[in-house]
Amino acid sequence: MTTQDKDIAVTVEGLTRTFGEFTAVDDISFRVKRGEVFGFLGPNGAGKSTTIRMLCGLLAPTAGVATVGGIDVMRDPDSVKANIGYMSQRFSLYEDLTVSQNIDFYGGVYGLEGERLKERRAWAVRMAGLVGKENELTGALSGGWKQRLALGCAILHEPPILFLDEPTGGVDPVSRRRFWDLIYDLSNGGTTVFVTTHYMDEAEHCNTIGFIYAGRLVALGSPTELKQGLSSMTTYEVKCARPLDAVDAFQELPWVKETSIFGHAFHVTVSSDPSAVGSIRDILMNDKNEVEAIEEILPSLEDVFIHLISEEDRRKAKAA
Repeated sequence: MTTQDKDIAVTVEGLTRTFGEFTAVDDISFRVKRGEVFGFLGPNGAGKSTTIRMLCGLLAPTAGVATVGGIDVMRDPDSVKANIGYMSQRFSLYEDLTVSQNIDFYGGVYGLEGERLKERRAWAVRMAGLVGKENELTGALSGGWKQRLALGCAILHEPPILFLDEPTGGVDPVSRRRFWDLIYDLSNGGTTVFVTTHYMDEAEHCNTIGFIYAGRLVALGSPTELKQGLSSMTTYEVKCARPLDAVDAFQELPWVKETSIFGHAFHVTVSSDPSAVGSIRDILMNDKNEVEAIEEILPSLEDVFIHLISEEDRRKAKAA
């Protein structure tokens, strides 16, 4: 094994999964460095969970090769499972068991016993903020507490690689923030974290992002690198009286690349043109859509992904 190989936690080459005639994951390839937070993004149904289940040894690939911690997921899925942590979007907890009983159950699954299990149980309870609630039924806990307890159960055995499948879905913003603080702590300690999400603010804090759409990997890079991919275009934030009407109007213009609603404003991405501001203002005024402000902005990740989706849809339309 080369030094470069030792720096890689996950390798994926041509990974594919079909269900009958439907291709859920279509020939994707990427690498995840050891100790990084790798964000796997995409809309619902894009293939995120199918990919993560293959990488965790829970679902056999139809084609391609994937290694996790140097272990081939096709040849030895049981060894993969023993050397990773996995937390599903449903938190994988037994709600009719107490906090301690859930921890003990997962400790047994991972082969922990005696003093080692006692030590890790105490750690998990502290990490989850559940000191004094060890005997409470898990089903009675709030979403944030369940989330942190599930994380504790997933890493009781201190695995070098952790897979999190949309772990922040259905929890409040404060709990999401606290959970990501835990992810950063794990990464800083050397754990590789592979996380699927559809929250753009979470993606901003990943070291590397892979964006999957309709089963295809359409972008790979750091948040900064992906934003720089729109450097040949300019994005404006436009505040006006009727943003929804404006989006419909601008979508039909040939010099407009993408439009999208952002709160009470809308974003419009155009080919770089110094006269664009004047053109945007004129169109809105002619439609009696009062203009409050037009400001050139740095594109957000959401702008980037809207562009990528549009490009992929155009590619598929041409191929059809």
